[in-house]
Order: sequence, then C-alpha cells, then structure tokens
Amino acid sequence: MSLILALESSCDDTSAAIIKNGTVLSNVTATQTIHEKYGGVVPEVASRKHQINIIPVVKAALDKANVDKTELTAIAVTKGPGLLGSLIVGVSFAKSLSLALEIPLIEVNHMKAHILAHFAEDPKPKFPFLCLTVSGGHTQIVKVTAPLEMTILGTTIDDAAGEAFDKSGKIMGLKYPAGPEMDKLAQKGKPIFQFAEPKVKGLNFSFSGLKTSILYFLKAQLKDNPNFIDENLNDICASVQYQIVYILIKKLKQAASETGINQIAIAGGVSANSSLRTALEKAGKECGWQTYIPAFQYCTDNAGMIGVAAEFSYKEKDFSSLDLVPEARLKI
Repeated sequence: MSLILALESSCDDTSAAIIKNGTVLSNVTATQTIHEKYGGVVPEVASRKHQINIIPVVKAALDKANVDKTELTAIAVTKGPGLLGSLIVGVSFAKSLSLALEIPLIEVNHMKAHILAHFAEDPKPKFPFLCLTVSGGHTQIVKVTAPLEMTILGTTIDDAAGEAFDKSGKIMGLKYPAGPEMDKLAQKGKPIFQFAEPKVKGLNFSFSGLKTSILYFLKAQLKDNPNFIDENLNDICASVQYQIVYILIKKLKQAASETGINQIAIAGGVSANSSLRTALEKAGKECGWQTYIPAFQYCTDNAGMIGVAAEFSYKEKDFSSLDLVPEARLKI
C-alpha cells in the first residue's frame, strides 16, 4: 500500500494532497491573492507566503483525508520548473519531513505532473497519447509513451499561451491573472476582430507577435475612440481568445497527423479555458480523436497531480536522496 503526502509550491499556490494507491483523498490549496495588486507574481513575496502557508495546508490535507503523518509511506514534492525561492520552501519541507519520518522522498517534474493528472480520475488516456500542456509559463505538445517516458514534440520559442492571455488582458485593464476573467467576458462577445497568426515551422509555438499585434490594434483604435476598449471589451476578449485557441488547436492537429496518434489530451492552467475545452471536443469529433480533459481542480497548480505522478515512481521504487536540489528550469 502507498500513502503519499504530495507538496506543490512551484509558483504562488501552496498545495498539499494525500494519495492512497493512486487515489486522491484530499487536495488542499492556498492561493496568494496578494499578487493581484502587482499585476504579476512577485517571487520574494511568493516564497515568504509559502513559508506561512505550508504547515496549515499540510495539516488540512491530512485532516481532510483522516490520515496521521505516521501512516505515510512517502513524501512527494515538486522539484521544478518554477520560481526558485518557492521551490526551495517545498523541497526543504519535504526533505525535513522525509528525514523525520524515515520514509522515502520522491521528486516530481511539475510539467510531467500536469500531464499525469489525467490518471487521477476516469476516463484515462491510453498510451501513447499526445498532450497539449498550456500554462502561464509553458506551451508544449508532448508525446507520452509511458508514465515516465515523455518527449517534447513542440514548445514555445518565446511567450507561452498563458502569458499571451495575461499580458493581453493587462493591456485591456483586466486584473491579474487576466486569463479567467477574459474567458468570462469572451463568452458574452463575438470574435469579430482579427489578429496576426505567427508563422512558426514545425510544431513549435510563438505568441510574442500575436501579443504585439493586439497591442498595436488597440493603440490604433484608441486614437480614434478613447472608449474603444470599454465599448468593445467582450468582443475584444472573444477575438483574442479565439486566436490563441485557434493557434493551439491547429498545431495539435498537425502533431496528431504527423504521429498518427488519436489519443489527445490537454493539461495545465489554460486547459481550464472554456473555449479551449470546447475547441478540443470539436476537433476530436472532426478528426476521430479520443479526447481527455482534466477536472478543473487538476488544471491549475495543485498537489493532487504531484501525488498521482509520484505514485508511478513509488511503484518503481524510484526515490530521491536528501541531497535533492530544486531546479527552476527543469525540463521534461
């Protein structure tokens, strides 16, 4: 039997979860709203908040699962990628608890965990499958051959899709993080404005040019009408969202065609976007895919996905040493 305490602290969410034999018993997250006033995550503030939140969050996860820490069989923690200060808090706590309880320590790649979050609940994809992983800092198409065997087929060469949402939203005066708010507003509008589609060879992405196109478009419109954004906010949001999702799905279709894989999944914070979820289902019906979309609680950063990923390592007895060092730029 495995009973794993999983910890996630890669950015500004402090999360702890209890996973028993691959089943998530509890998944508790403390979100840092203080960053809203800065328009983005402040690394030093984030790491200090993790220090405050981590013990209460762990206690809440244990209580919710009705588990005592002495029953645990392993501690799992995010090694990276992420903000170094934030990662240090989680890794240091995990190492200390592993040492104190004399149980194994398991390091987890944050991006792999987003993908393996699909194994938290049914239905679960069959191997091999493709996963479009989209978050604030990453946009990747990954070929998943086995739980611990993944290959990046395409990635962003500049900004990630999540950054495109947040930075475009900031231009429009939306609060950080702008992605969820833009999604709500877009549902009330129509994609009537056109923006540039970056031309990138292969399966890689680029969103920097799109962001610039949106900026120049809005500046031009505001010269003639200072109230343009306020008067057309819903349609602007719908147009921005449409273009980002169009780019993502277009590349995903290309990857599926080139690999011949019809098991297709999405993961990461942006996978909570309603337009992307709808577009994937539509593309699945058109292309004959079997599509997989994670539950909302497993889209954003959470310890549940860390624990699910750790379960695969636990079965293989792939444990880490207490010399574990977090890596801000860890790759799959």
